[in-house]
Amino acid sequence: MPESHLRRRRPPPVERLREIEVLIYSAEDLKNVKHMTKMSTYAEVYVERDFHVAKTKVAELGGEDGTNPIWNQVVKVKFHEKLPENDIMAALNVDIYAHGHLREKPVGSARVLLSDVLKGGGDTTKLLENNPIQFLTVQVLRPSGRPQGLIHLWVPPTGRFLVPLKSLSFSLRGRDGEKEVVMGETTAENGEEGGDKE
Repeated sequence: MPESHLRRRRPPPVERLREIEVLIYSAEDLKNVKHMTKMSTYAEVYVERDFHVAKTKVAELGGEDGTNPIWNQVVKVKFHEKLPENDIMAALNVDIYAHGHLREKPVGSARVLLSDVLKGGGDTTKLLENNPIQFLTVQVLRPSGRPQGLIHLWVPPTGRFLVPLKSLSFSLRGRDGEKEVVMGETTAENGEEGGDKE
């Protein structure tokens, strides 16, 4: 038998992964799916749901009925590095759920194209330090497809926060107009109060 037939086949190359940081700040005017009790919500964030899902903490603040939650949390999301190049519709997805003792109820979902938020290279440190950053305000859709509520989030252009988050200020445009949000030291890091689902 020729020697070439005895050689082991090389395993296929392992596709490189990318991890990005996403600030999930707040939502407003969500559908109250609990009806009889105050709704407590959390968000699942992912690009490839069957590969990696990051999860925020359950929001403790949300108004009288829980429809205006504030998470103020950075989560880290992993996906295959070449996905945005191979699929122009690749998106960051945020699914919001109402936490329950018996089961979790879907509240709504939002999506942002990766090509709209991730930009190549460059040092954005001075830009981030010297200018209020405009939150992305994205429409939340109910499972039926009907629009209900808004979510405010931000993805650094490089996918990473290059300066301490507590030193940044953001401009938030909601239904009640525009306001400035200074992050301070209240943001919880993913993995302390939130978590990842592999």
